[in-house]
Amino acid sequence: MSVLIVSGTGTEIGKTVVTSAIAAAAQAGGLSVAVLKPAQTGVGPQEPGDAAEVVRLAGPSVTAVELARYPEPLAPDTAARRSGLATLSPADVAQAAERLSADHDLVLVEGAGGLLVRFDEAGHTLADAARLLGAPVLVVAPAGLGTLNSTALTAEALRARELTGLGVVVGSWPAAPDLASRCNLADLPKVSDLPLLGAVPHGATAGSPADFRAAAPSWLAEPLYGTWSARSFLATWPA
Repeated sequence: MSVLIVSGTGTEIGKTVVTSAIAAAAQAGGLSVAVLKPAQTGVGPQEPGDAAEVVRLAGPSVTAVELARYPEPLAPDTAARRSGLATLSPADVAQAAERLSADHDLVLVEGAGGLLVRFDEAGHTLADAARLLGAPVLVVAPAGLGTLNSTALTAEALRARELTGLGVVVGSWPAAPDLASRCNLADLPKVSDLPLLGAVPHGATAGSPADFRAAAPSWLAEPLYGTWSARSFLATWPA
């Protein structure tokens, strides 16, 4: 796996934190890592975006690349149209990822919002870039009520496009999970037909970046360069 697409079931669910954790865990395993943010929305010209946050958390040796930035917090095609800036194509994303993969062991491509958020007027999405790259897609999902439906729909969209879903990671696991969250741990793999590959604790970024890097492998399963066990986690949080 040289390129991994990090998508999700929606916005504000922890994609950047999960991307940072994967980058930190991969580097701890001796891999060189790049993060590609195709479209950054809702951030001003001089403000740090998601790619910069990955570098802050995972370390300065991560290569960060951002292809387009739009000031309003909207879908990339809408934000581009309103700002008068150029849109991105799937080929732009794929070419950038391929260039980075030439001299990095792992390239993490973090999408904006969910899998089918539009990049351009033609309706192209992150899924189209994943197809061009032949890259697997990791689905980041919230823990609580409503996540089963949105995760199942995202997994169904992957299969309909003949894309490989790598698994599901819970982007923000609460310190005191309610019944729905605990039940969802067992149900997410059933409804999505994808393995559960990790759970990042809520507030994971509250400490120092050094603490984040040290803990990151314990939040992620082996396919994501970590030591986390779904079976042990389910036993810790029974429904």
